[in-house]
Amino acid sequence: MEYAIGGLVGLVIGAVVGYLLKPAGADTSPEATRGRALADRAKGDPAFAAKLAAIEAGADVKPLGSRKPSGAALRMLALLQADSRLVDFLMEDISGASSEAIGDAVRKVHADAQAALKRYAVIETVLGGTEGDTVTVPKGFDPSAVRVVGNVTGEPPFTGQIQHPGWKVTQLKVSSPPEGADEFVLQPAEVQIP
Repeated sequence: MEYAIGGLVGLVIGAVVGYLLKPAGADTSPEATRGRALADRAKGDPAFAAKLAAIEAGADVKPLGSRKPSGAALRMLALLQADSRLVDFLMEDISGASSEAIGDAVRKVHADAQAALKRYAVIETVLGGTEGDTVTVPKGFDPSAVRVVGNVTGEPPFTGQIQHPGWKVTQLKVSSPPEGADEFVLQPAEVQIP
């Protein structure tokens, strides 16, 4: 009985999400497809259906300023800033810089950021294969790991070409921050006292 109720709740939530995310007149949009995939997953997974119901009811959906971040992602970004100055580079206005100066900066940031990623995270592709390879997306696939795009009709399995193999973190090697540290601070401001 719980399975049937979970499936019904998932179907309703998926239909609502799919309808709300669907652009007018485009039933095959990625958003509508994702809504259908969420509904399909909820039909077979009562725990997932319950999580969707909680999200629809507004649970765990708060503005960023009113909730604490998970922390690990921000600590990783802080490490990328510390090791490669990635945030500095991305926040800098480079519109007046020459192509040569940008190229030199990109090479340095790229090398340092890549080394930091390899030091602090184990990152693998979601799908085996490379762009252009043919792959079959099975029924019950995880829509957070695989996005099916294009002329999507019917139910999975879907067969198509890999547009991007995706990335997933399988291990993150970042330490916890000191007690009381604000995890929103990626790099503290520095003040030189004469």
